[in-house]
Amino acid sequence: MTEKSTSVIKIARAEQAGAEAVPLNLGARVRELRKAKNWTLEQAAQKAGLARSTLSKIENQQMSPTFDAVKKLAEGLDISVPQLFTAPKSEAAMARRAITKDGEGRPHLTKTYEHELLAADITQKTMLPYRARVRARDISEFDGWVRHDGEEFLYVLSGVLQFYTEQYEPVELRRGDSAYYDAAMGHNLVSTSQEDAVVLWVTSLS
Repeated sequence: MTEKSTSVIKIARAEQAGAEAVPLNLGARVRELRKAKNWTLEQAAQKAGLARSTLSKIENQQMSPTFDAVKKLAEGLDISVPQLFTAPKSEAAMARRAITKDGEGRPHLTKTYEHELLAADITQKTMLPYRARVRARDISEFDGWVRHDGEEFLYVLSGVLQFYTEQYEPVELRRGDSAYYDAAMGHNLVSTSQEDAVVLWVTSLS
């Protein structure tokens, strides 16, 4: 494990204390949404353009709906398909928001990176956004590969860097370039421009 994986990512993951996700019962979810609108089975079936018997079987987990039926259900209930499969954790939206002004992020310095954690005042995050100045100038400055659970997205804000990954040839990234990758795959960044490259990183925590 390297500095980045044992510090920034590990610290952020330690802040997550939520319970494990429970598999969604689609039938119960559809029934809950229907009753929230005070619709009978017949009314909901008409709204979705489905047979009453079909909707009844879906609600009672007696059949798995086709994708076409799922789309009709979502349209009939006036929600998106993802909302149909994702029940809210509470009745009201948490309405959380964090503003991080330029230079006001939480600093975290390592041998190879200067991290600035963004939205640091919000806990229970599912994403960890941070800006990083890439101080490393050679791959030998790392104590092996950086790797951790989840997926990661990086966007180059300035400078030029070499993006090393365990399974691919190194690739040069410049301002405006981005990469999305499996964070369990070894990865490191090295600045190759005269000035240190600066990137925006977003790491999944769930």
